Amino acid sequence: MNYCSNCGSAQLVSKAPEGDHMLRIVCEDCHTIHYQNPKIVAGCLPVWEDKVLLCKRAIQPRHGFWTLPAGFMENNETVEQGATRETWEESEANIEQLELYTIISLPHISQVYMMFRAKLRDLTFAPGIESLEVKLFTQDEIPWENLAFMTIHRTLTHYFQDRVNGNFPVHLGVINKEPI
Repeated sequence: MNYCSNCGSAQLVSKAPEGDHMLRIVCEDCHTIHYQNPKIVAGCLPVWEDKVLLCKRAIQPRHGFWTLPAGFMENNETVEQGATRETWEESEANIEQLELYTIISLPHISQVYMMFRAKLRDLTFAPGIESLEVKLFTQDEIPWENLAFMTIHRTLTHYFQDRVNGNFPVHLGVINKEPI
């Protein structure tokens, strides 16, 4: 950040404001505190019978790798709305019965993944603008070595373990560094 978005000043410093213990970017002229907080990634694990819907990425990072439909939340939407929107944008899939399933913190890149289990309403889906391909996979068919992100690997692993007993608790986790 080079200029204050409030007043346009270039007098920005990193300091802990009075009453705070964290370093923040503060404008020395208008005293605006510019908070920088983690970004929320909202997504779904769409399910149809014994299969899950995956999207092959058409964008970086990890172009050509498989993922669950997910992306950054937009302003003025709930987490569920963000997950539903991202699922539509990436797979043109209609989903229902969203249930929070995994919350995974990635502190090294200041992101939090919130993934929902969801039921596909029908088998109408197609690649969205960010996907090369969209396909249903059984557990044995999943391209485990070609998954885009550790968060997706972990969410799918939890799902297939939980499916054995039919109990799907919310899973909390932390990934400190993405192995790529």
